Amino acid sequence: MSAVLVVNSGSSSFKYQLIELDGERTLASGLVERIGEDVGSTRHRNEVTGDETRNDSQPIADHAAGFAAMLSAFESHGPSFDEYPPIAVGHRVVHGGEEFDRATVVTADVEKAIDRLSTLAPLHNPANLQGIRAAKKAFADVPHVAVFDTAFHQTLAPAAYTYAIDAELARRHHVRRFGFHGTSHKYVSEKTAEFLGRPLAELKMIVLHLGNGASAAAIDGGRSIDTSMGMTPLEGLVMGTRSGDIDPAAVFHLHREAGLDVAELDTLLNKRSGLLGLTGSGDMRDVQDSASRGDAVAEAALAVYRHRLRHYIGAYVAQLGGLDAVVFTAGVGENNALLRRRTLAGLGFFGIQVDDDRNELASRDARLISPDGAPVSVLVVPTNEELEIARQAAALS
Repeated sequence: MSAVLVVNSGSSSFKYQLIELDGERTLASGLVERIGEDVGSTRHRNEVTGDETRNDSQPIADHAAGFAAMLSAFESHGPSFDEYPPIAVGHRVVHGGEEFDRATVVTADVEKAIDRLSTLAPLHNPANLQGIRAAKKAFADVPHVAVFDTAFHQTLAPAAYTYAIDAELARRHHVRRFGFHGTSHKYVSEKTAEFLGRPLAELKMIVLHLGNGASAAAIDGGRSIDTSMGMTPLEGLVMGTRSGDIDPAAVFHLHREAGLDVAELDTLLNKRSGLLGLTGSGDMRDVQDSASRGDAVAEAALAVYRHRLRHYIGAYVAQLGGLDAVVFTAGVGENNALLRRRTLAGLGFFGIQVDDDRNELASRDARLISPDGAPVSVLVVPTNEELEIARQAAALS
């Protein structure tokens, strides 16, 4: 039986899954980390047998050595590549700019484009490219497919992606909305249509991908028409450590009055803001626990988080010109019933209602949490970006 190996590469680590195509089940998963440090770490799980192994005793010099360690784990603990030969390797790539509106087989020209687009995603694209190059050496005889986080949002109209600054300057330096989490938004929107038993082409929905990173998307007939993240993943919703929307002049003010330079401002907004900046913890579970114990600071932070969500829900109802479904996904969206209930409270005038019993039911499956007959379906749909990457890679193999 054939499979696709899905790789998500960072600068000093990469995650992987081997996914069987026929049953769309995960056969193996793992993590290689601390690449380039004195001692590396590998974790591998055979999902068929449940066998897990970990090795923290050997240095891993580079990504190529990391792939060698991964191959050794497959050889020792399975499943066997002889039984499940990969027909393709799918790679998550964060930024495809304006050049890539769909998954693409990796060629030398595509590698150059990913490298060139590193100016837009300096923390991600170079690391993604390292993983691609190492994987191509390890799996030289199968196609390698880049699946871009930004691709799904390339259907945005100019009115939605254009920032109102000097047009020539913006064009020259690619200053526009790109949007992210596109692989998740695509998968979840299609899964929602399947769950509802309705054609995707007739559905207007808002998908809320709420994890440590968070984004909202307005999806009309399967096409993204608006999304909260912008030129970078910093814009939009309140996140674990990112500020989301902020007056740009606040940056100038902090430079003048607090003496923060560009690097410090970058760190502040991307790594020291969001829930972390408001409460001291970037983990929603910690913040929720503190609020449940009467912590006023935590409750105030959650109010800010919900206010921003409701702001985007209202805006996207207007942009869509109607609404059939609101969908929660990713770690926070899938698991935080209280957040879902309080975010949507009072939105009945939009047709948005939540059934409390359904909302409280914990499940790993897609499920409806609105009452029967409600004008707008409210759902929780677990995302599966790896499976979506596998599907897109297989389609090009």
